[in-house]
Amino acid sequence: MRSVVLIPTYNEIDSLPTALDRVRSAAVQAHILVIDDNSPDGTGDLADARAQDDDHIHVLHRTEKNGLGPAYLAGFKWALENDFELIIEMDADGSHRAEDLALLIQRAEMADKPDLVIGSRWISGGATQGWSQKRVLLSRAGNVYINLALGLNVRDATAGFRVYRADLLRRMDLNKVEALGYGFQVNMTLLVYQAGGRIVEMPITFLEREAGESKLSGGIFTEELKLVTRWGLKHRGKQLRQALGKMRK
Repeated sequence: MRSVVLIPTYNEIDSLPTALDRVRSAAVQAHILVIDDNSPDGTGDLADARAQDDDHIHVLHRTEKNGLGPAYLAGFKWALENDFELIIEMDADGSHRAEDLALLIQRAEMADKPDLVIGSRWISGGATQGWSQKRVLLSRAGNVYINLALGLNVRDATAGFRVYRADLLRRMDLNKVEALGYGFQVNMTLLVYQAGGRIVEMPITFLEREAGESKLSGGIFTEELKLVTRWGLKHRGKQLRQALGKMRK
């Protein structure tokens, strides 16, 4: 199946070359789309240079840095317009291992045709390296809250290493995406669930970034918590209305 790995970048000039090399080695047939948000450090120029030498590497230049969600949505649009069948999300910073990429693609190509394959840190066999105990607890607790609030059955709804089937994205209304930052992953998981998509999780090992600076901040977690709470209230309210409607019948 024709696959493309979407790699959003902002000031990733130190980590992008290694990421590109590893993806090209682990998934030889896959294409790569670097989605650069006008990085002042020259990341976009570096990506252009690599694309000139490799017809499997492409670059999408965006004029502003307005969040992970809009970057990935722009990548989805490009991938669908270019008739790719599997669309993969992957970080540029070395957190996502190339050997896990190959396994995620293999799972997505299996006969049962899952709509979304999530590389999960929190199912059996999954792991993190270089994380403090506090960070592990926050991530696990956050995912428990997400599942309780939204009625999902996904152990790692915040994961950013995933494979979408293009047919699923085509039938989804991506205009419903609300989250700009890292809440985008939860938002997409919820929308896939609401669209009737079949979600499977595969264990991965998540590494601490190898180069550059983390984009995570307290504001990102606050945004995600607020959005999940609002979506959860809406979801539970809908369930209550449906239950009351059945009782009246």
